[in-house]
Amino acid sequence: MFTGLIEHLGVISSVQHNAGGCTLTISQSGPILGDCHEGDSIAVNGACLTVTEFDKEEEGGWFKVWLANETLDRTDLGERKVGDQVNLERAMGAHVRFGGHFVQAHVDDTATIVSREPDGDSLRLTFQLPEATPTRPSLLPYIIPKGYIALDGTSLTITEVDDSKRTFGIMLIKHTQEKITLSKKAVGAKINVEVDMVGKYVQKSVEAALGGEGAAGIKALVEKVVEGILVNRGLV
Repeated sequence: MFTGLIEHLGVISSVQHNAGGCTLTISQSGPILGDCHEGDSIAVNGACLTVTEFDKEEEGGWFKVWLANETLDRTDLGERKVGDQVNLERAMGAHVRFGGHFVQAHVDDTATIVSREPDGDSLRLTFQLPEATPTRPSLLPYIIPKGYIALDGTSLTITEVDDSKRTFGIMLIKHTQEKITLSKKAVGAKINVEVDMVGKYVQKSVEAALGGEGAAGIKALVEKVVEGILVNRGLV
């Protein structure tokens, strides 16, 4: 489990692709490796990855992670190049303050930056989600104004949503801009999206209570209520 509060910016120093996936080496990461062990989880741009090898001191500290094809398909990490910065966060410790929101670092999908607008010292960013498919339903039902969202692993507050355009927006204060990679990404770049998991559990519970899947369950419930009204009034 993570909080979405980025601890450090690492730099990709090696990318090794093969048929089964990809190995990333992330350097300049010594500040978060003090208590590291092989097998530990570190969120890289919001994706929970397992440390397979590390050195705390060599060249400022580095660690390696393995990306399966599923991770490459779901995230932007397959597009990262040597020299790119990435957001890093260690798994949450039980003894620390909980400052962000519950982040699993299980990326749901990617979105595309469609606008960047300065607002004083702050920066407003707008993102567009891809069209829904049978294998990847829309994330829009889980995205609400003033709700939580994790973008490239950063816990942020949603400022606006436009369902018709499949877009949503956030605002980065100056301090946050300096601490994460998102403020450096250009229009057209992809970002990793993880919606608030509480919304997923609520939807699942409601669907189960309705006795069906999604809209089909709601339709069945409405039909049952209407039928009961008609029967009570002697109309059927």
